[in-house]
Amino acid sequence: MDPITPEKTYIWITTLGDPNQAVGVGAAGCVLALFLSNMGAAFGTARSGVAILETTSIKPELVFKSIIPVVMAGILGMYGLIIAIILTQTISPTTEEMWNKPEQWTYDWKKAYCQLASGLCVGMSGLASGMTIGICGDAGIRGMLHRDILIAVILLMIFAEAIALFGFIVGVILAQG
Repeated sequence: MDPITPEKTYIWITTLGDPNQAVGVGAAGCVLALFLSNMGAAFGTARSGVAILETTSIKPELVFKSIIPVVMAGILGMYGLIIAIILTQTISPTTEEMWNKPEQWTYDWKKAYCQLASGLCVGMSGLASGMTIGICGDAGIRGMLHRDILIAVILLMIFAEAIALFGFIVGVILAQG
């Protein structure tokens, strides 16, 4: 084994980028997936929850029909958690002994940017879906005071959840790249 010389080591790191800095970019993907998808879940739960309280104070029998948006919003946080677990399984720093052998690096900038894109995809779609669930759930629950529009509310929630599901699927595909 040849000794590690600064000239040899820094040539690879200068050319290909420090693989240990790439770990931070990949970890940012995990953080963004968790944070943004849970922000969407929190917004959807809060906005729908206020409508549930107002509606059930007038008609208490609507409490179980009104809880659908809160359940759908809660699922969004799980998408972020699942993708964060998937992403953290492949993040590993490169030891100093491997700096001279870039072909043996287990983590590089390509993987890091794929994981950042994966986290952003899941997080942003979860945030958008949560906002949609919150706004449509609010209007749907208030509308149930006047008419039985449960089927319409369920359909709205399904299509709003599909935004996050599509983002999750794309995120899983990006995480493998």
